[in-house]
Amino acid sequence: MTEADRLRAAMQATEHAEWGRFDVEAIMRDGRRLRRRRWAVQGGTIVLAIVLVVGVAVAWDRPRPPEPAAPPHPAPTATATASTEQTPTGVATPPPVIGDVVRTGIWYGDEERVFYVVPVSVPRAPGVTIGLAAGRRAPTQQLTLDFLVNDVEGADRRPGFHQIGYEPSGEVLPDDPVPTFGYFVGPAAGIVGTVGGQTVTARLARWSADTDVVIFWFPPQALRPGQRLDGIRAWDARNREL
Repeated sequence: MTEADRLRAAMQATEHAEWGRFDVEAIMRDGRRLRRRRWAVQGGTIVLAIVLVVGVAVAWDRPRPPEPAAPPHPAPTATATASTEQTPTGVATPPPVIGDVVRTGIWYGDEERVFYVVPVSVPRAPGVTIGLAAGRRAPTQQLTLDFLVNDVEGADRRPGFHQIGYEPSGEVLPDDPVPTFGYFVGPAAGIVGTVGGQTVTARLARWSADTDVVIFWFPPQALRPGQRLDGIRAWDARNREL
């Protein structure tokens, strides 16, 4: 063996030893543990990452423990910005509430789950001006916005169902999960969803600023937060399907 052959053999042995230090399966496993975290309004401009799914959008949520990864086939995305106001010190305040806050009777300790409408601005969608927020209200009346949904195209007052919001935490739910919720435009007197062939009934409340807008949510006892609906239907007061 020549000196060149000995040098080449030594380099190859060193390279294999270095390569052996990398556990590819461990690296991939660790990568899958990365999860997005939910975050809340603490001041500053609120930027909403909107996910378009069959004409609806799910946007912006609160801090949570590590969560499951996003679905394997992400949908197109757009960006919306919730309207904010500036205090004299230059710190942005949470978006203003339009109309009345809707109470649900769902409590997490001394905080109640509530729904309310806030103004939003969506690029290239001038017909979308409002979003529906799922929040919590403390005994002091302070609101914490947990989850916001809004359309990303068309008009936010067109007749029919609009966005539906789901608790995104997956199998392990937080202590204050967001019930499945959304809004319908029209004379809906009843809304039901189906899951695995079973019917679940939503609770309704008309928006005080526009009574054509019906806010609905499914109580956690009727529908596990985060569980996807197979279908959803609405009826008017004369039991006609809308």
